[in-house]
This record gives sequence, C-alpha cells and structure tokens, in this order.
Amino acid sequence: MTSCNEPLALFSTGRCALRRFIIAGIIAIVLASTYGWGQLTPGSMEVHWNAGSANCAKDQQPPLQVHSYNRQTFILREDLCATFEAPFMYLLIGTSKALLIDTGDVEDASKVPVATTVMALLPANASGKLPLLVVHTHRHLDHRAGDVQFAHLPNVQVVGFDIGSLRHFYKFANWPGGIAQIKLGDRIVDAMPTPGHNATEVSFYDRTTGLFFSGDFLLPGRLLIDDAKADIASAKRVANFVRDQPVSFVLGGHIEMNSERKLYDWGSQYHPNEQVLQMSKQDLLELPATLETFNGFYTTSGKFTMENSMRILIVSAVLILGVIVALVWAILHYVRRRKRFRTLRKVTHV
Repeated sequence: MTSCNEPLALFSTGRCALRRFIIAGIIAIVLASTYGWGQLTPGSMEVHWNAGSANCAKDQQPPLQVHSYNRQTFILREDLCATFEAPFMYLLIGTSKALLIDTGDVEDASKVPVATTVMALLPANASGKLPLLVVHTHRHLDHRAGDVQFAHLPNVQVVGFDIGSLRHFYKFANWPGGIAQIKLGDRIVDAMPTPGHNATEVSFYDRTTGLFFSGDFLLPGRLLIDDAKADIASAKRVANFVRDQPVSFVLGGHIEMNSERKLYDWGSQYHPNEQVLQMSKQDLLELPATLETFNGFYTTSGKFTMENSMRILIVSAVLILGVIVALVWAILHYVRRRKRFRTLRKVTHV
C-alpha cells in the first residue's frame, strides 16, 4: 500500500491530497480560534474632536465626547474645557464582558459623567448590564481620576494601577516581560508592559479590530520619558510583537499638536486645527530608532518631540538658582563698593 509520505503518493491517489487539505484546514481553524488574528472587524476614525475654547467660561462645551469606531468599540474624550489634559478612554465590548481602558482626569461625575456614559453604552444581558473590567495605561492621575465613579457600581471590577496590582492581575511573572490576555468572550485583548514614560505603563492590542492602545507611551504630542533605557526596551518589544500582526491604528492617550505638528502650549484649553488621534503601525516600528536619538533632556526627531520633564525642571531650577545667586552677589558687591567709597570719602575729608 502506498504511503501518503512517499513522493508519488499525491499523484497515485486523491485520498492523500484530500487528507492533507483537511488537516491544513483544521490547523488553520485552530490557529484562527486560538489567536484571533484573522480578518479584522473594521471601524471608522472619521471624527472631528472638539477643539475646546479660547474662553471656556463664555463658550461652554459638552464635557465628554463619544465616537463610535464600530458597534462594539467606542472612543471617549474629556473636553479641553473640562481639563486641559483632554485624555482619551477606550471601551471595548465583547460577548461576556466589556473593557474600559482609562477613566480620565476628572473625579467629579457632575462635571464629567464618565461612568454614567460608559454604563449607558453597555448592552444588557440576563442579569443586567454586561460586566465591566476597568484597566489603566499607567498610574498618572489624568488616566485614573475617574475610578471613583466606578468604585461602587455592580458587576464592575477596577484593576489597581500600582506594579503589585498589575503583576497580580495580569500574572506578569517577569515584569516588564510577558504578554497577558484579557478575554471578553469572543474578543481577546493582549496586554503588555511598556514602561519608560512611567514605570507602570501598559499597552493593549485588540485582536478583533487590530487597534493598538498606547496610552502615553506613544501619542501625537510630547513623548515624556522618565526612563529612556526602559522606554527603548519597551519599544523594541512592541515592534517585535506587531511586526507580523495587523494594526489598523495606534491610539494614544492625548493629542498635543496641530496638523502641522507644532505643539500647543502646555495647559492650553484650545486646540484649533488639531492633529488626528490615530497613528500607524509604521510609527510603532520606527519608535525604537527614534527613542535612541533622545539626548536625555529634549530632542525633536521627525514627527516626535521627546523630553524628560524632571531633568528639564531640575536644570531650570539650577539655572534660576544660578541667576539668583549671581544677582545676590552683584548686589552685595555693589553694596560693598559703595561702603568702601563712602569710607574713602570720609578719610579724604579728614
């Protein structure tokens, strides 16, 4: 009997070819169901984000803007007049659970009703609203101040933002290495540590849409870098991860520049002609090389502006202190010279 492993078996019988076709099909189905990296669910980034106002007291804006990327994916942004940070939040809805990435910069629900808005977007199931999991890109207050709005809601779990909580929830045994999976039923989201901007930074990749949520690790604005070495290592891990994966868009935590890539003034509540939120897979792939050009203080490279705020603050403080010391020295020197001059005049007159 001819074996299907023999070179001429494929030509001697169609059964071998059929068997191989079936096996290949089974493997493809298993891989598709295991990794979820098949055809992406499309969505739209056709949205005009509110520009805030040059005079927020006179020009009242809605405190929260919601854009439907598709029926299962929502992008929320706090208005610039509510907080100049104007952070973005992301709601992903699966069949058994929903995921909210970040809760924004405003604690007071009467000013920015993040929780009320999110809960209204959730579909209902037999026991009420779909369970909600709340996570953060990092521990900075502008990404977690709204946690208090979710604290006492039923079927809502808020994951802590400290490294201990992150290790425990995601089961990261070798921080910052490893990739965890958040399962929302038919939807899987990969979570990966990306410290550099902050020690607790985590980025997320949604296998259903191909959206990569980068928080403050990568955004159209200032790349604030606390630890350059960690940031470069994170960028390399991310580039290796996405290299063979489809990425529809990279969505960060803020927009801080206009369409000509000029940065708005820090604290500005008015963003006319704002840059689009979405970045690309190529931006992720180029990020390691870009970060390697960072001088540790302030560097511009292509579309990116990188800075270490603490070092700049320290240098500024030292320069200011130097100026103050120089002024004090100049004043003291002037006073001493005047005293000598007066003393000399008295001696001369005597």
